[in-house]
Amino acid sequence: MSRSISVLPVIMAGGSGTRLWPLSRAGYPKQFLVLTGETSLFQQAAERVAQLASDDITIESPVVVGNAEHRFMVLEQLRELGMDSTAVVLEPSGRNTAPALTLAALQAQEGGADPVLVVTPADQTVADTAAFNHALQNAVRGAADGSIVILGITPDKPETGYGYIRVAPGAMSGELAAVAQFVEKPNLPTAERYLAEGGYYWNSGMFVLKASVWLKALQTFRPDILEATKASWEAKRADAKFVRPGKKEFEQVPAESVDYAVMERCPGSAFDIRMVPLAAGWNDLGAWDAVWQVSSKDGAGNASVGDVMMEDTRNTLVHASGRLVSTVGVDNLVVIETADAVLVADASRSQDVKKIVNKLATKGRGEGLLHRKVHRPWGWYDSIDAGPRFQVKRIMVRPGASLSLQMHHHRAEHWIVVTGTAEVTCGERKILLSENQSTYIPLGEVHRLANPGKVDLEIIEVQSGSYLGEDDIVRYEDTYGRTA
Repeated sequence: MSRSISVLPVIMAGGSGTRLWPLSRAGYPKQFLVLTGETSLFQQAAERVAQLASDDITIESPVVVGNAEHRFMVLEQLRELGMDSTAVVLEPSGRNTAPALTLAALQAQEGGADPVLVVTPADQTVADTAAFNHALQNAVRGAADGSIVILGITPDKPETGYGYIRVAPGAMSGELAAVAQFVEKPNLPTAERYLAEGGYYWNSGMFVLKASVWLKALQTFRPDILEATKASWEAKRADAKFVRPGKKEFEQVPAESVDYAVMERCPGSAFDIRMVPLAAGWNDLGAWDAVWQVSSKDGAGNASVGDVMMEDTRNTLVHASGRLVSTVGVDNLVVIETADAVLVADASRSQDVKKIVNKLATKGRGEGLLHRKVHRPWGWYDSIDAGPRFQVKRIMVRPGASLSLQMHHHRAEHWIVVTGTAEVTCGERKILLSENQSTYIPLGEVHRLANPGKVDLEIIEVQSGSYLGEDDIVRYEDTYGRTA
């Protein structure tokens, strides 16, 4: 009778995707965007690892490691797929991937288990799912025997943006090759030599290994990271599916990547590290030129999303979020339109978009952090107009959802129902409003907006007052754990 291998997928969902600004922002980063196909990159990652089951492999619900600000996006996007999670581990601060994987391994061992971890970033795309499944199943079987297995992408060009994995000649044993060396991102002549020589693969950032093997390797190579992360884990608190490691303790964890902390130290050590080649149309969508590469194109090499008209245009990507975008007589451009920002860039300079995001941060501007439409666990709001002492928002509340019971020190609010039914708490009163009805929330009054109906509730909110910032909220009760 064949053995049964228990696999726990680990989806690394942190990161801000600054090179895909203005569509990707810190408050809604690229992994939660639909850039290819019909689902987000995070959803694609969740679906891929869920399909790995076979006669000898069982798949558990994933552990997701990510930012606390994105926790409700994770649950909502999994819900859209009809999927659940074992846990959503919320990093108190960004400490790179080695501490993130350590948190996942400690979660995996809760209750004495020791599954094989399939660790994947949440922001990659794969064209050939069958080839991906075949490679990853072989990696799982190798990891079940105690090896550390990494997926290496078969290169099709001399890429300078990735680190490489070198395998020794004749190192292939079945589907797995012994890793001889990890090498840094090369310059172009070196990358061309790697492609000509063969035996070099792109480092995909996907790892497969037992939870106990990762913790043992980290203890060997970086015990400081392990001990500091354990201290944070011991101070954790759980809130439904959310696991929150101790913030003060986690901030003491050294920031380091999985590669630098462990993987690059394994060749020649006591740890058996192997690679499975992957040729499946993989792309990490690191910048807009990569999005163009994987997009469907017309005969002139143009890719477009939204309301776009092109004339005498070649090799160009245009993404229109809300308005008509037109191009005439251009070549090799990236044009990205959103409600509050437009990017126009030479496609060959896509990597430099992050410099704009850095400038926005330096100037204290919010366009690098949030879209005009801001997603919340109960729905979203869109800031459609603002001026001195007033702001107008369009607000959507999902069926059965509600905002917190709250109060503002500096503003009053008028609410007009556009669609659906609103349940309004205002002081001691509770009233129901339907379409075209309105109410007034005085400054300093405790209030709440809820949707008791079966369809989305949309209202127009007009704020007036001396200060209209989002931090002027005192929460008394909240379904989503956002009270002090």
